[in-house]
Amino acid sequence: MIERICVMGLGYIGLPTAALMADSGFDVHGVDLSQHVVDVISDGRVHIVEPDLDALVKRTVETGKLKASTSPAEADVFMLCVPTPFRDGGEYPEPNLDYVLSASRAIAPFLKPGNIVILESTSPVGSTAMVAQELQKAGIEPESISLAYCPERVLPGKILAELVENDRIVGGYTPEATKQVADFYERFVQGEVLRTDAKTAEMCKLTENSFRDVNIAFANELSLLCEREGIDVWELIRLSNHHPRVNILQPGTGVGGHCIAVDPWFIVARDPENAKLIRQAREINDYKTHWVIECIKSAAKVSGDSKIACLGLAFKPDIDDLREAPALRVAETLRASGVATMNVEPNIEQHNELPIHSLDEALDACDIVALLVSHKEFKTEEFMRRLEGKQVFDFCGALQAQN
Repeated sequence: MIERICVMGLGYIGLPTAALMADSGFDVHGVDLSQHVVDVISDGRVHIVEPDLDALVKRTVETGKLKASTSPAEADVFMLCVPTPFRDGGEYPEPNLDYVLSASRAIAPFLKPGNIVILESTSPVGSTAMVAQELQKAGIEPESISLAYCPERVLPGKILAELVENDRIVGGYTPEATKQVADFYERFVQGEVLRTDAKTAEMCKLTENSFRDVNIAFANELSLLCEREGIDVWELIRLSNHHPRVNILQPGTGVGGHCIAVDPWFIVARDPENAKLIRQAREINDYKTHWVIECIKSAAKVSGDSKIACLGLAFKPDIDDLREAPALRVAETLRASGVATMNVEPNIEQHNELPIHSLDEALDACDIVALLVSHKEFKTEEFMRRLEGKQVFDFCGALQAQN
């Protein structure tokens, strides 16, 4: 009987997962390397912005169902929700599985035959097998436990709902592991739990986000072409999407987050010879950010002493997540280039490297406004009124809903 769950990593996926498990009646032991994160959660608070998560964490900590620590503990199910960043210095970004393998080593002393180990971190093909190898080095035979890959498929801002409502893919290291882990997810997932092998599940997560990246790249490339031709790209896309079999996405400042901006490189790194379209899409979306930077720098050069209001730093609207955020890259590059900027991000109070200003302060002081993220604060009638007389660059389509 599954009663105890150990969640390794209490970030944007791990903490909501841990809180939901605790609210479902499991005894959850959450683990994070950051003592600060552990202290915040132990106090019934959260260190990330996600709707309704604060109340859920507070409730589950108060009931004793959710505990946080810097060390693992014995459990029936171990869920690995740790980061998978890039390694630097190569021809293209390559995945770094150090956190995944370190977490695997950390739980090994607590594993017993029959336990479930689930890798939820976005990972390249072959990662589940690497976890199996790491556990085997520690004396744990992979066949004695149920090891599987089950990628999250959630949207920031809707994580708590989508962790439960969305379909899930379970790919076991063995067929028996697939069955055991799928049965576990079916206890709390309302969507369909789809069963496959580990490598297919790993590739599926990467494929889903690469598909979206390719489609966003098409929209971003259109925006570059339309700028040169003097065509309103938003109007073009709106008209084109009236075709019954066309659904073009919206262009933006680039592509960010630890999914769409990252996962395609995992495919490219494994097979660069054949991942040509996927690599090209990544390069187009990265170039869009560079193009935005150059547009703003040109405006700053022409205007002389004018300050630039950079509105939005997160990777998508109405969240505080700055991972791989193109808008943050724009603001950092402009500051490093000596451009006078005032940065506005309504969802964070401070940043380690960039000064953060209120929207009122920026609009009072700046003659040029660069809309980088379509936050709700940038869509009000009052905001529109205050743009009068200013030079405005809408790189994210924030003003389209007002037209």
